[in-house]
Amino acid sequence: MEFNADFTKPVLIETEDAPWVASPMPGVDRRMLDRIGDEVARATSIVRYAAGSHFSAHTHTGGEEFIVLEGVFQDEHGDYPAGTYVRNPPTTQHTPRSEHGCTILVKLWQFDLADRTQFSMNMEDAAEDVGAGIHMAQLHKDARETVRYIRADAGATIALDDTGGTEVFVLDGSATHRDTKLPKGAWLRLPDRQPLSVIAGPTGACVWIKTGHLPFATAPDR
Repeated sequence: MEFNADFTKPVLIETEDAPWVASPMPGVDRRMLDRIGDEVARATSIVRYAAGSHFSAHTHTGGEEFIVLEGVFQDEHGDYPAGTYVRNPPTTQHTPRSEHGCTILVKLWQFDLADRTQFSMNMEDAAEDVGAGIHMAQLHKDARETVRYIRADAGATIALDDTGGTEVFVLDGSATHRDTKLPKGAWLRLPDRQPLSVIAGPTGACVWIKTGHLPFATAPDR
């Protein structure tokens, strides 16, 4: 399967209007944002766990990162409430579940296969005032990518010209990018060398941003 697999083109999805599609596990649904592959895939998705649902134990051969958007995600390593950013690098294992239900934004098979850095953090707790109405946390940085959390006051501008492409997910509030409105739940992907300029809406905006990674977008080996 290929879905939004041409990384030379911009894509915008207002995810809160997108349909839920059942996964192979009962009670676990997803909204696909981009995908190369079938059940083993380089994928970006929003995944919803119903209360009491779980996924089978598995190893993340290509790594996994996710943000908890709502509720509490759980596995044998701990409980991760809304606002948590988690990186599970290649070779890590877990059995995900949610006692009361949760929703996450998850990216699979997008790691350097030599990466072994595993961590979780509360994004807002890590944010620092960098001026001009912006609080920012650099969540992760390596030779392939930079991952940021940014909280912008109303009217503040988030401007990046990083090479290698950009993804933006609006966690809260709203914003505009070149006169295009980005409501809560909007996912925007820009190709390599297309700069980002986002203006926070009237109640401000909280966004998750990844840059630099699109040249490494390939299907997993199977």
